[in-house]
Amino acid sequence: MPERPQAENAAKAPKAAKKTGEKTAGKTAAPRRQARGERRIAQLLDAAASVFCRTGYAAASTNAIAREAEVSPGTLYQFFPNKEAIAIHLGGELLRRARDMHGQAFLPENLDKPLPELLDAVLDPVIAFNCENPAFWALMHGSGIPGITQEREELHSGLLTRVQDIVRTFCPDSSPEELTRVSGMILGIFKAALDLILASEGAERAAYVTELKTVLLRYVEPMVATPHLH
Repeated sequence: MPERPQAENAAKAPKAAKKTGEKTAGKTAAPRRQARGERRIAQLLDAAASVFCRTGYAAASTNAIAREAEVSPGTLYQFFPNKEAIAIHLGGELLRRARDMHGQAFLPENLDKPLPELLDAVLDPVIAFNCENPAFWALMHGSGIPGITQEREELHSGLLTRVQDIVRTFCPDSSPEELTRVSGMILGIFKAALDLILASEGAERAAYVTELKTVLLRYVEPMVATPHLH
């Protein structure tokens, strides 16, 4: 009789071990499934970025994105219900990165630099970001995606404010109306030139970047207060 509890415990041990193993396996499988899901989402977003750049948002389709990602449409729909949801997810990520980049480009200490050096310090990272992320330009300009319209407008407003701060520093005598007009013109020139920059490559792209800086320098320099000229 005294040996019965030991026998019962011995019989229960494999079951307990099995349950412990199942729990451990479950805990291990969950992160793996999550990691696979994250990789699949990244794959679909990369494919969407390529399709949006190639065809534009309006002409893109979920089928084209699935083909680009080399998955079935059914697999795509496991993660995104439609094209707009993909664009919102991708656009949100790119907007976050763009805001971070603007913070680096428009550093306060750049305002102490001569105008040509200031243009380099501000324009180079902004142009590099757009060249490295062409889907950003495709989604932010003319795509008409309701889910990112507000964020896009907020980004534009923040960028305009940063440009106004620079113009105010270099042209302190400007009236509020002049400040708004000049800053808007600078952004307009930049956007027009960026279309040409993104459409070219290599030496041709570098030449357009140089032309953009020359245009902005010649536009702003006559308005610059003497103390900032070096």
